[in-house]
Amino acid sequence: MKAKRGIALAATVFVVSPLALGLGIVLLIAANDDGKGGGGSDFDLSAAGSLRIGEDFVPAAYAGLIEKAAADCDAGLPASVLAAQIKQESGFNPKAGSEVGAQGIAQFMPGTWTTWAVDGNGDGRKDVWDPEDAIPAQGKFMCSLLKKGKAHPQYNGSPVELALAGYNAGWGRVDEYKGVPPASFADGQTHNYVKTIMANVELLTAPNTSGDPGTSGGWGRPVKGPLGTPYHQQGGAWSSGYHTGIDFVVPTGTSIHAVGPGKVVVAGPGGAYGNQVIIKHADGMYSQYAHMSKVRVSTGDSVSGGQVIGLSGETGNAFGPHLHFEIRTGPDYGTDVSPLPYLRKKGVDI
Repeated sequence: MKAKRGIALAATVFVVSPLALGLGIVLLIAANDDGKGGGGSDFDLSAAGSLRIGEDFVPAAYAGLIEKAAADCDAGLPASVLAAQIKQESGFNPKAGSEVGAQGIAQFMPGTWTTWAVDGNGDGRKDVWDPEDAIPAQGKFMCSLLKKGKAHPQYNGSPVELALAGYNAGWGRVDEYKGVPPASFADGQTHNYVKTIMANVELLTAPNTSGDPGTSGGWGRPVKGPLGTPYHQQGGAWSSGYHTGIDFVVPTGTSIHAVGPGKVVVAGPGGAYGNQVIIKHADGMYSQYAHMSKVRVSTGDSVSGGQVIGLSGETGNAFGPHLHFEIRTGPDYGTDVSPLPYLRKKGVDI
């Protein structure tokens, strides 16, 4: 079972605090003990694209391994999350050890390594001290936890935050607290572990400069209209128990625009979402537009920012005409993050 790690003040020694509370090694991160659960659900994953490589960021030697480990996960695991984890766990030191036995660049405990070990380089060995094995194993473990997070949308925290908490404290603690454990648990170790990693995701992600000529439009609002139901409002109207996006109150037939350039990955009926469009953007994030009366793009289309992709409506599970809008880390339900911080970081005035 994994434990919380904090970088010690010594140059090459890393201190971990174990899951067993009796060992009581304190995390060397300033705590923000608000007494609430969750690891910082206001954080978004807007910087989920390629990694920022270089001194003080991601070492070039490990960037490819991290990006491949993330790409091998079919649950939408951002490479920047894995990178931020490694930075926190070991400072990218493949020889890092701990007082309680955590080992290697991903700081696996021996028992956890036995479960998740990978022979990433095909040399016939599963070596926790070899980043070519440890980083794929970290990705495999996190991918499994991310799937669990997606299966519990009623829990407090986004799927990625739940996965990070499970990696740190064990999924049993996530189940116990129905989300990211609160700051009162284990002196805030897991709570702050999640917050620290989510805060460092953007730091370790390179700005998107890919500039696909076919999708070179800018970023903007999806519709001209006032905001309605906010993100994560609680209520029985939603199967998850809370609102997974934001609503724009607009009449049927209002033009809906792609908020930014990208590629259409879904266009058509979406069950309770009615007619919907989902667009993958160059930073690895997805935008979703639901309850549309008409869809005017097709799966596989490249779109520019501001392009009309359909018309608003009230198809699916809707109470009156509006646009339901989400930002997601993956194309599927349960990967939502707060849309407004994401759009604002793209320069959208909203």
